[in-house]
Amino acid sequence: MSRIPARFDTLRSKGRKALIPYITAGDPQPDVTVPLMHALVKAGADLLELGVPFSDPMADGPVIQAACERALKHHISLHHVLEMVREFRQTDSETPVILMGYLNPIEVMGYETFAKAAESAGVDGALTVDLPPEEGCELVAALKTHGIDTIFLAAPTSSDERIRLMAKNGGGFLYYVSFKGVTGANRLDVQSVKNKLDQIRANTDLPVGVGFGIRDAESAAQVAGVADAVVVGSALVNRIAALVDEPARIVAEAPQVIAEMRAAMDAS
Repeated sequence: MSRIPARFDTLRSKGRKALIPYITAGDPQPDVTVPLMHALVKAGADLLELGVPFSDPMADGPVIQAACERALKHHISLHHVLEMVREFRQTDSETPVILMGYLNPIEVMGYETFAKAAESAGVDGALTVDLPPEEGCELVAALKTHGIDTIFLAAPTSSDERIRLMAKNGGGFLYYVSFKGVTGANRLDVQSVKNKLDQIRANTDLPVGVGFGIRDAESAAQVAGVADAVVVGSALVNRIAALVDEPARIVAEAPQVIAEMRAAMDAS
């Protein structure tokens, strides 16, 4: 079993909601990623989402696309990302790590080979943006064999039937995309999110994390009021991008975004 269910159980017992920051592995350079992962945990992250750089990230807006481009300049591959997780595990055996990316690099490596390597590195979950729950059986089975949760994306348009299928095939938590569009847009409507989460929870007992549109501490606290987890990507990656010419400052300064959100979530 992955570390994800235990982490949600612990948070629930404490009356807290999960904060899940996303960073792109290798952005803006490879030696920043692992120290930044540790710094994010210290700042209040409960789980970590580590992006696998991809040349055509169709679900991501310009902020994450630029992060992928910066990482790909260093030729960061899926193999490198797994080695980063392995290095992170040398000093953190508890914080769940989820890989987020697209199917092509996994297909190239091979489902079983990837699942085995991910387990060995210490990966807990895999969110493959372009993997439909209807067609993911082979990869889902390989990941499950190696104790890794498959996390699916639910959308505002997801039907009850499709939510049940995601819950049946997935694990860890369900990731709800708060609006129709790409990451980084500013269209968060918390009441609409709450209404959709009510529908999702009528179809699954999995925790539900909400991402897309979490831009600051206030919006993080608002979403924490209705969701089990808050997923933050572009707001954090924007802070990294602002320091791209001074990478030595990233580990010390970028996690402040997460610390501010953590404080606001705990105070709400």
